[in-house]
Amino acid sequence: MMLLASKKMITGLVSSAAVLGMFLTPNIGFAQTALGEGVVAVVDGSEITEQELAFAAEDLAQDLGSIPAGERRAFLTGVLIDMKLMANEARRTDLDQSEAYVRRLQYLQERSLRRAYFTKRVEEGVGEAKIRAAYDEFIANYKGEPELHARHILVETKDEALAIIADLEAGADFAELAQEKSIGPSAPNGGDLGFFARGRMVKEFEDAAFLLDVGGISPPVQTQFGWHVIKLDETRVPDAPTFEKMAPQIQQQLTRQEYDNAIVELKAGANIEIADPALAAAYAAEPAGN
Repeated sequence: MMLLASKKMITGLVSSAAVLGMFLTPNIGFAQTALGEGVVAVVDGSEITEQELAFAAEDLAQDLGSIPAGERRAFLTGVLIDMKLMANEARRTDLDQSEAYVRRLQYLQERSLRRAYFTKRVEEGVGEAKIRAAYDEFIANYKGEPELHARHILVETKDEALAIIADLEAGADFAELAQEKSIGPSAPNGGDLGFFARGRMVKEFEDAAFLLDVGGISPPVQTQFGWHVIKLDETRVPDAPTFEKMAPQIQQQLTRQEYDNAIVELKAGANIEIADPALAAAYAAEPAGN
């Protein structure tokens, strides 16, 4: 069963998410229950609340992606019941008095405070107005990279490539020759490579293709794959991406910048000492926002 299989994959509520990823909360709605306002379950007299379910969803945001949306609430409830049972037993055996527990509790408190500060200082500083302003600036400076639509015929020797060029000059159809002669994977499609921009093909092939006029045929071009004869079908400059497409990427970039700015400001007024000189040097070499 998907629910049970997924549960076995997760051994705790503290996820090892990346710095920014741990602040993302899945969109899960939690309804009120008959046990009392906001109470989901009661385990040996200890309540599990809707808020705790939301906290669990936040901690397990990365793991929840593999669980069907309709099963997430039951999954989280099961995780919290297990946690409550084990926590109650830990208190019964005085594990909550141990030094290790106190240290971990302090760590978790500071992590929660960092999350609260992140929300207030960073996330609230990146609203739609700022995202749209960044998009408008991007559009104002946008210069689309030209893309080529080309075909090619790949053969093993230069002499074969020269013979193909002779056939083309005599009126042979490029696509038919590609299907008949090419040893490349695009042969069944008449050598069609679709559209591509610079950086998508090996350098020798790319340089030759971008020198062609529409309808032009290249001389033999040697690459690591063999010898190519290239035909340029058309060129285009793609339209700028829409705001809806760019917004998530811009939001991520602005959030990263806002986070870096916050850390730089905090470090400027802080006294940080690291005992190990090698570790201190490595820390100093890291970007400020790390």
